[in-house]
Amino acid sequence: QVQLVESGGGSVQAGDSLKLSCAASGRAFRNSAMGWFRQAPGKEREFVGAISVSGESSYYADSVKGRFTISRDNAKNTVYLQMNSLKPEDTAVYYCAAQPYPPKWDYWGQGTQVTVSS
Repeated sequence: QVQLVESGGGSVQAGDSLKLSCAASGRAFRNSAMGWFRQAPGKEREFVGAISVSGESSYYADSVKGRFTISRDNAKNTVYLQMNSLKPEDTAVYYCAAQPYPPKWDYWGQGTQVTVSS
């Protein structure tokens, strides 16, 4: 099993940067691809991006490509989401998730709120 706890959310201005962290516990973390998702009020949860087990590859939704970067530190059991050039439409609750057995995302954190004002 994997337990996930996100942190680093907050309220920022458009154009600002923010870095989210997701601390994981449990042995499965180091064998899991990790992903970030978000859910805005009144909208469905959407995929933001993901990173491979080794951290060597990552991919992103078109809406964040070039602005967001996912990284992981397997020694610290932590995955990060660096968000630059934030826009009001990035406002959402951000969740990290673990994928020990693709394609299903089996484990989820509780989420952290990101609010971007114009």
